[in-house]
Amino acid sequence: MKNPSRRPHAQMRQSQLVTTFGPGAMVDLPNHGVLIGGLESWTEDRRPIREERLVAKLEVALEIEGLELFAPPIDSGDWSGPPSGISAWEFPEWFVAQFEDADRTRQGFRSRPLVHREAVVRGRYFGPDKKKHAVVPIRFVQACLNGHLSDIDWYAFVHGPGDACRRRLWLDERGTSGDLADVLVRCECGKVRSLASATLGIGSDPPLGYCRGERPWLGRAAREPCGGPDGKAQPNRLLVRHASNAYFPQVLSVISIPDPDARLLEAVDRVWQDFLQYCENPEQVEFERRKERVNNALEGFDTESVWREIERRKSGIRPVHKGVKQAELEMLLASPEELGEDLPGGEFYARAVRLAPSSPFSAVVDRIVRVDRLREVTAQVGFTRFEAASPDPQGELNLEVRRADLAREIRWLPAIENRGEGVFLAFRADAIRTWLSRREVKKRGDQFARAFEAWKGTGSSKAVFPGLPYILLHSLSHLLIHAVSLECGYSASSIRERIYALEGCYGILLHTGTPDAEGTLGGLVQASRRIEHHLTNAIEMGRLCSNDPVCAQHRPDQMLVERFLHGAACHGCLLIAEPSCERRNELLDRSLVVETVDALGAAFFGEGIV
Repeated sequence: MKNPSRRPHAQMRQSQLVTTFGPGAMVDLPNHGVLIGGLESWTEDRRPIREERLVAKLEVALEIEGLELFAPPIDSGDWSGPPSGISAWEFPEWFVAQFEDADRTRQGFRSRPLVHREAVVRGRYFGPDKKKHAVVPIRFVQACLNGHLSDIDWYAFVHGPGDACRRRLWLDERGTSGDLADVLVRCECGKVRSLASATLGIGSDPPLGYCRGERPWLGRAAREPCGGPDGKAQPNRLLVRHASNAYFPQVLSVISIPDPDARLLEAVDRVWQDFLQYCENPEQVEFERRKERVNNALEGFDTESVWREIERRKSGIRPVHKGVKQAELEMLLASPEELGEDLPGGEFYARAVRLAPSSPFSAVVDRIVRVDRLREVTAQVGFTRFEAASPDPQGELNLEVRRADLAREIRWLPAIENRGEGVFLAFRADAIRTWLSRREVKKRGDQFARAFEAWKGTGSSKAVFPGLPYILLHSLSHLLIHAVSLECGYSASSIRERIYALEGCYGILLHTGTPDAEGTLGGLVQASRRIEHHLTNAIEMGRLCSNDPVCAQHRPDQMLVERFLHGAACHGCLLIAEPSCERRNELLDRSLVVETVDALGAAFFGEGIV
């Protein structure tokens, strides 16, 4: 697809290539349906991103040494020069010819030829009517739970395996609903099969056969064994290319913690790739410092300090880090009145304040931290299809799923950094312990525990129930996002959450999650000055939902409903934009936060609070 003499086929934001359309994602460009290529097809013009805490976590989880993080490459804009950016593979290879004539309808169906790429010349298909017709990629492909992807063998689907018929195939569609029962694949030999049958019989006799381990985003011949939990190949499943379950990137993110040597690390980073990584002794560092670019980058640092940093990097020694969220929470809770440096381009600067003793929230809220400057680094590790794989409630990478690879051999991972602001609320541990001891709360907890086990089902998942404090804080966070977004100047989808529910330490961090200037408008810092007002509004919003009483009376352990990770939660009250939520809108229940019309008596904020 990549041609140095032509302009790029499309452009994307760097953040989209990490969080939405990474390697293996299906994308519709203006004139092509493509599959984003693996990391080997990303050109070298990419910027390194430094975040040692994240790299150390990923090296341990993935068992890779010397891992690096890079921002996705950007297009150089020089179309006469070497290729830049990202290559993509044309996918799928089956197309539907666009027949617009009224006489092409057959018994109430719209009939169009189903053609392979080999029958398409310059985007046109020479049909049986002796005319050239435009083609569009077919919207149906097949994939397995391991992320493998391939075109459907349409001949085998219609005729059954082993049939040698290769006459022309037609796609017959009835109505405009797009329902699979109204879509038929027909052969001119007379055989017809509905696409609805492709979703049946997944167990013993899968209609689309078993997966062959194809990974077309890594190359035409890139295959691997497709083994399920029992060691056998996974059955292929029908997948609609534009469906929301076609691609789930698995990412891990951390908040940059202030480091006294951060300025030195940043200075070395600027000239590491081109100059300092080749130095073998302090004398060579001195020699490199004669160059204007190196000298400007290292200004203010002596050669001895620079050489110690070079030695540390070459030795591969990385500091041992605590859990992803544990380290962040300890920093926010133990921070003095000011933490970090308030410098342009700084990574972290925060100021801690306490609520007045007369505040109605002083019994439950311990402190507020205004985060004026904040840097979040997010790296993509892999991806899944059909089922999402989010980090666990403690922020650690979920290692239980079999993720699809981003490259044949992982040496680096794509990452982005977001700079913004935030507000952190710390809650008193004794208040949460007292709340947990109440009989009504224990009853609700038993319901959620049963529902969580039902959600896990009979599979091999080892996920652990995160506990009621996490659900409480998560639900309150969503209410706060709604309340704050009405006045802070950010849309609700521009605010992200981070929930901290460790043993004896609890907090909520709301921060901006956009990788541009919109994330630094100052709205969340100003919101921290009126946090009592926003908490009051959030509680009021949570008491009533437009879907009550149905919403309020829902129990997570209602087996017939199968909403095992939701209590009183729906689109009318708690659900928010999924990029803003760290758990994809799971583990929510506003009845743990406030009293609802169902009056369970399990609310953390009782009637006496506000």
